[in-house]
Amino acid sequence: MATYAEQVGERLRNIRLQKGLSLHDVEEGSSKEFKASVLGAYERGERSISVPRLQRLAMFYGVPVDHLLPKLGPPPGGEVAVPAEGDSVCIDLEALEGRREPEARTLVRYVSLIQMQRGDFNGKMLTIRWDDVRVLAAVLDQSPGGLVGRLAELGLRRPSHN
Repeated sequence: MATYAEQVGERLRNIRLQKGLSLHDVEEGSSKEFKASVLGAYERGERSISVPRLQRLAMFYGVPVDHLLPKLGPPPGGEVAVPAEGDSVCIDLEALEGRREPEARTLVRYVSLIQMQRGDFNGKMLTIRWDDVRVLAAVLDQSPGGLVGRLAELGLRRPSHN
């Protein structure tokens, strides 16, 4: 199994290639902040990148920092299953009513909007699409996986049947 540095390097290389950039292009485009030789060492997992440099590289690529990091395996005990991108998430609306956390209040407003758009007022469960999860995560300054985990912690996530 690849080391974490190698996994980060693979993500860095994949994003760079998706952007259609060579190592030299990054060096020149970053005004030599990211030397091709150093970036190549990061991509091969031979060097670890610092968080501030990772953030600057994410800004250079125009992607969120978490896109440059590998997806981690399941949490210890595996109790919170994070859906794959494209999956939907089912929210327990009855449980949501009793929550007072700031993210729950934001979720109530967002869910109300979705219910209005769909004309879906059963009041028990609401399935939101992955795009909605990503939007909510951005509004709450979390990763989509972090948001799904938080929903589970708050007792708001229910098994989805898609």
